[in-house]
Amino acid sequence: MKKVLINIKNNEINFSYKTNKSNISNELINTNIICDNELIFSDIYIKENYKIISSFIKELSIQYNINKVSITKIALAELIIPLLDKAEKIEELYLKDDEALTYGICEALINVLHIKRINCYTLQPFMIELLDKNNIICETRSEILYISNFMESNNLIRYSNIYYKTNVRITFPLTLDDLKDFIDFCKINKYLKVIHINKLMTSELENLVNTLISLNKRNIKIVIHENITDEKLANYLKDLNKGYKRKYHIYLALEYTKEYLDKNILAQTITNTLKVCGLIICSLVILVVTYFGVSNYLALKDVNSIKEDLAHVIKVTDEDEVNDIIEKKQDEDKEKASNEDVPQDNIKLITNANLASLLSVNEDIVGELKVNNTNVDYPVVQTKDNDYYLEYDLNRKKTINGWIFMDYRNNSMNLDRNTIIYGHNVYYSGVMFGTLYKVANRSWYTNPDNQIITFNTLYENMQFKIFSIYRVPKTNDYLQVKFSSDEEFLEFIDKMTKRSIYDFKVPVNAQDKIITLSTCSDNGTKRLVVHAVLLKDQDTQNIIE
Repeated sequence: MKKVLINIKNNEINFSYKTNKSNISNELINTNIICDNELIFSDIYIKENYKIISSFIKELSIQYNINKVSITKIALAELIIPLLDKAEKIEELYLKDDEALTYGICEALINVLHIKRINCYTLQPFMIELLDKNNIICETRSEILYISNFMESNNLIRYSNIYYKTNVRITFPLTLDDLKDFIDFCKINKYLKVIHINKLMTSELENLVNTLISLNKRNIKIVIHENITDEKLANYLKDLNKGYKRKYHIYLALEYTKEYLDKNILAQTITNTLKVCGLIICSLVILVVTYFGVSNYLALKDVNSIKEDLAHVIKVTDEDEVNDIIEKKQDEDKEKASNEDVPQDNIKLITNANLASLLSVNEDIVGELKVNNTNVDYPVVQTKDNDYYLEYDLNRKKTINGWIFMDYRNNSMNLDRNTIIYGHNVYYSGVMFGTLYKVANRSWYTNPDNQIITFNTLYENMQFKIFSIYRVPKTNDYLQVKFSSDEEFLEFIDKMTKRSIYDFKVPVNAQDKIITLSTCSDNGTKRLVVHAVLLKDQDTQNIIE
């Protein structure tokens, strides 16, 4: 157990390990106030009470007007950085230790959205790119950028190189720095298929495979470049391969030199066998890729078919039929208002005839959404929960694509202050919110035409102007529909605006209403969120002109 000292001085909060042998009472749960601006917590207490300590740090930052944090040891940084999440006043971080920044710290920094600047001794080039991508300015005190033999030999300088790399070379024995960087590489990379190693070292090979298993890496082929003639060693590899292949889908393969194969028929036979196995594996991979390709094609075909059917319904439904649908819907609105003791003055007339005609297809339709220069152009549905349309389309047919739907808590006739619309990020086929990722591209969000979102309901046609776009780790804090006061609503708007990747300079006041689009991002680990404010009639007219 280590003691963590928290010291406040000159609008800065400093975290360090307590080095003297001060006795701290266990009755205080390893916590002791030294003075008004100096405290001690055990690292165990911090780990077990993250929420409490995080809120405490937030209060300290407000009370002492703290905007900067310094941490004396790199080893302490991964423990402390998550504690800063709630302290939104803190924008700068100074790492005093003369050690290279680790990827774990880099990940932690990205999740603390309000930190805008850090100072460290040195770091790898790809981390600079990653921090810059997340709008964090990084200053180093050393001109020498640290890079291990593993990173250098595989040209893993840029973050994109690491993310998309399909094969790497490893030289045994691995140094501690090489192993650490290989672990970081595996955490980032999504496409690794082949690992080439220079020679067989049994203990090193087993450590490598165990590392892959611990990181949940699957379908990896390890190619050993060595001419093995020892029968016991060959049998060892054979048995090892069976166990890894069956349990973890990790495959071992030998690759002999050409000179050796020319002299050794047995080795050639083994190589040919491995090639046949490789062809089988390639065939299976092709089948899997084909399966997903066909699935995406069918998904796109189904959605396009639904949209064509909707266009046909609008075209063939005559005026009398539309009036009957509208009259029925208006009667339902009145009856619902009566049952819920809602004043009749709150009932709006249905003015969107085309949208009303689609109620004959699905009575859950409440609106239609269009986001410029994306594929998002769909009717919006709403039901009694936020689960059904995750698995069913507009025709109530089960599908992995789901449909675009409004939060069940929202009112489509008289919009709430925050109207929330969800959709799956079906990236490969581009349906539903599969192309919404474009909103995070600078070329998209800096185009004024793209900043206007059209959302029409049965009762009125509306346009909204984007004021915030961001990615955020899984959270529900942006999904608030009702607000107890104007102050609470404005605090919510301020928090969402500060998260934005770009300053749209769009004002939102207490009387405004907003729309929120939400979908998955980064393999489901984050959420991509778009907020836009309802334009008044005059603002809409200015856009048209």
